[in-house]
Order: sequence, then structure tokens, then C-alpha cells
Amino acid sequence: MNSHFTRQTLATASFIAVCLATGASAQALEPQGFEPQGKVECLAPADPGGGWDFTCRSVGNVLETLDLVPRSVQTVNMPGASGGVAFAHVVSKRAGEEQLLIAASTATTTRLAQDQFNGMSADMVTWLGAVGADFGVIAVASDSDFQNLNELMDALREEPSSISFGGGSSKGGWDHLKVLMAAREAGIEDLPAIKYLPYTGGGEALTQVVGGHITAFTGDVSEVLGFAASGDLRVLAVLADQRLEGDLADFPTAREQGLDVVGVNWRGFYMPADVPEEAEAYWVDALDTLYASDEWQQVMTSNGLIPFDMQGEEFEAFVNQQIEDIHQLSAEIGLIQP
Repeated sequence: MNSHFTRQTLATASFIAVCLATGASAQALEPQGFEPQGKVECLAPADPGGGWDFTCRSVGNVLETLDLVPRSVQTVNMPGASGGVAFAHVVSKRAGEEQLLIAASTATTTRLAQDQFNGMSADMVTWLGAVGADFGVIAVASDSDFQNLNELMDALREEPSSISFGGGSSKGGWDHLKVLMAAREAGIEDLPAIKYLPYTGGGEALTQVVGGHITAFTGDVSEVLGFAASGDLRVLAVLADQRLEGDLADFPTAREQGLDVVGVNWRGFYMPADVPEEAEAYWVDALDTLYASDEWQQVMTSNGLIPFDMQGEEFEAFVNQQIEDIHQLSAEIGLIQP
């Protein structure tokens, strides 16, 4: 095992673990002079069925239930470039809009870390907060010959190009990185030979795997639950430090199969730049209130999310640090120039 690589790949997970252990949470801000009026829009930078779509729709439902919005939250799907199309749209056309939320995750910071958003940077938007985190998974169709992660890694070791992976991020994005992290830990040296096919969302990638068009899916726990429950998908490994609880306890971890890989994907939101301070404060407070609610805790439990509550300035600092960490990791794997 490459210890230097492991330290870097787990840097983000370690940061989250510290936050959980210390109970870190941004101090809720009291709204001053702003309350949303009429329609609130949530932009999901992928097709329906993936993680960003899940974030918008599930958070929107709870915001409505808690009367934190005056009407329904409209989810608008805008796929393309693993979030790049939506990011560019927000930066160039939606500055100052007070009632626009955009779903984001580690996939977002990964592309920013790799300078994949065409010269745009994290400081061009307003970072609001995270309301949970999702562990990564590697899964195959239920009729696949692969019964566990080691069998899949053995096939990759014998012929790296023989296995095709699909995920909802671009090549070099967070879903792709999860596979490379596992393969590197398994001692596979020819990482560039591993086939990864990018789709516009996790839902499309899952459909391709279940349909037998590609070998394996790489994504997050919340994306696979429906297919796993229906018996169409076999989860080979969850990239968590230990088994999840409840209905998710049957999913084995990579660690228990001898591969010390943890992949944590936070789920949260940003807003356009130049929104008034009182509007930003309202949404920071709204996310904090949502996270503390019984309704949201039930959503987290049902979808395998782990506790991760961070808003406002603290969340912005976390985003910037994660971008730096992933930049270093991407350089070490060879996805970008050091």
C-alpha cells in the first residue's frame, strides 16, 4: 500500500471526521429583512436520478414541509460537463438572484480542483452549506460474474482495459477518482488503461450497468438504493470506514475486503455571487434549521447519508481546503500536471 497516496486520498475524509467528532457547525444566522417570495428554484447540474437531483428534490421537499419556503421548490435539471454547464450558467447569467439554490458535492470541488470549469473558480459563487455526506460505492448488475470487489480488481490487474466503469462525473471527476483510488490500493499500476465512461448523471450510468452495456457503476450510496432494493444491482463495496446501519448493513466495505479506501461525498449548495447579505443569511439559517429537523434526519437515515452539518464561512473554508487537497491527489495519480 502506498502510504503517501493513502494519506492524500483520505485527507478529505479525515477533515470530515474531525468535524463530526468536534460537532463543528456554522452558527446559524438570523434573517434580517429577507424572506423568499413566490418560486424558489433548485438547479441540479445533472439528469434526473443522480445525486444532485436527489439533493435538490429531497431538500426541497423538507424545506416545503418546514414552511421555510412560501411555495414548492422547483427542481430544474441542467446536465453537462459534470456540473460545468450549470456553474457557468450561474456565474454568467444568474448573479444576484436571491431564490436560486444549486446542488453541489465533492464532484463540484473535484472539477474546480482540476481547473475543468473553463477558467472559473470557487470564489465566483456563494457557498451556503452541506446537509449530509454520501459514501462512494462500486456496484455491478445482479447477474454479473463478479461477486466481490477483489474479483473485480483481479480482473483489472490481469487486463485493465477489460472492465468498463460508468459514473455521473466527467473523466477525472470524483466518480472516476473512486475507481482509481481502489485500483491503486489493489496494486494496479496501469491506471490510465482503466476504462471509465462519463454520463450526464448517476441515473443514466446505472441504467447502462443494469442493461449490461458496461461492467460496473461508480457513484454514491444514495444513487444505488432503488436498483439494489429491486434486485437489479449488486453492491460490491461501500467506500466507508465501517458498514452502514439498518437496511444498508448488507453492503460490504472495501476495507473489510482488504482495500483501505474511503470516499466521502458531501452534499450541499451554493448560490450565485452578489446576493444580498440578508438573503445569504436566510438560506444559511434555513439549511441549519433543515438539518436539525426530524424530517431531514429521516431522509438521511433512509438514504444512507452520514452526519455532516456545516454552513456559512466555515463551509466556504472547507470547500477551499478540499479543492487544494483534491488538486494534490489528482496530480499524484497523474490526472493533472503537478
